[in-house]
Amino acid sequence: MKEGLRPRFKLWLSTRDAEGAFGDGKWRLLDAIDRKGSLRAAATELRMSYRKAWGDLKKAERSLDVSLVERRRGGISGGETKLTETGRMWLAAYSDFRSDVEDAISSAFTAHIESLEGRKK
Repeated sequence: MKEGLRPRFKLWLSTRDAEGAFGDGKWRLLDAIDRKGSLRAAATELRMSYRKAWGDLKKAERSLDVSLVERRRGGISGGETKLTETGRMWLAAYSDFRSDVEDAISSAFTAHIESLEGRKK
């Protein structure tokens, strides 16, 4: 078996009305907003346009029917974006959910794919 083989996955949640309501990209965006205190700074860190970041955030809020961030418009002192309590709960819950899924995938990989190592031609 090729050395370094490992499982990779993309994870997202969908509703009946919205495919990709929340997933890894929106999770990373919330995390960056929480650390940076700004949607613009978070978008820059993630190498995405402000417009895409804004659209992703609005889609998540609309799809989940929750407010994930609070915004204060800029001015001389600049604007601010911070997570609501609900946004913090989504960030933490998805982090735990993703970690559990990653553990399950790793366990399945070990059981089904790594076991092929002993079955070389």
